[in-house]
Amino acid sequence: MSDFLLSFILGLVQGLTEFLPISSSAHLLLPSLLFGTNDLGLYFDISVHAGTLAAVIYYFKSDIFLMTQSVLTKNIDLQKYKNLSFQLLIATIPVVLIGYIFKDLIEQRIFSIDSIAISNLIFAAILLLAFLKNKSGKGIYEITLFTALFIGIFQCFALIPGASRSGTAITAALLIGLNLKDASKFAFMLGIPTILGALTLLVIDVQNTDIQFDFLILITGFLTSMIFAFFTIKLFLSFVEKIGMIPFVLYRVLLGVILLLM
Repeated sequence: MSDFLLSFILGLVQGLTEFLPISSSAHLLLPSLLFGTNDLGLYFDISVHAGTLAAVIYYFKSDIFLMTQSVLTKNIDLQKYKNLSFQLLIATIPVVLIGYIFKDLIEQRIFSIDSIAISNLIFAAILLLAFLKNKSGKGIYEITLFTALFIGIFQCFALIPGASRSGTAITAALLIGLNLKDASKFAFMLGIPTILGALTLLVIDVQNTDIQFDFLILITGFLTSMIFAFFTIKLFLSFVEKIGMIPFVLYRVLLGVILLLM
């Protein structure tokens, strides 16, 4: 497989799976397992992460503008946006701290295909439980300091390959009583500082290496992940209340079993 085609496939996978509760790390294994492909390197990782970051920022641009305005002004009509900004910040802190503390351990990548598959299955089961037990209809502006911290702490499990960042955040939000659409929206918005943090770490790592890169490969990965991430967010939030979480749980179970059998 050519590097150009691989960059498109990996960009597609990153864009589709970053915001769906189905574990991007499990899916990013598949091209190498099926085709024996090579790692395209840190610069490529940066490009696809930047693509998904651009997509989520663009999708929530109106909310981001109002949150920024609420922080910079004293307009009381924007208080709910100011509170949301604060809760997103609080929810980001745990994964930043845990990621920094265990940075060296995480970089060692001490995991296997089986461990990713098992992690995928476990967190799919927890997501199913949270979805079935969710009877409340709280909105995104009802998130408190405690509930934001709970979501942030639960999101730390996403550092385990196979757990799914959006999946853990949605699970936690459902457990504290958010309705499904707002649980998903908060998880996606929480992806902005989280992906930005991961991107920053990747850029720091690049500074310590001397790696050659192909601009065409990078731009392909960036554009592909950005376009597919944007439409994934748009379609998911439009239909999530109709389809629920069970199709994603079943898909993750199937994926986990396939990985265990490979």
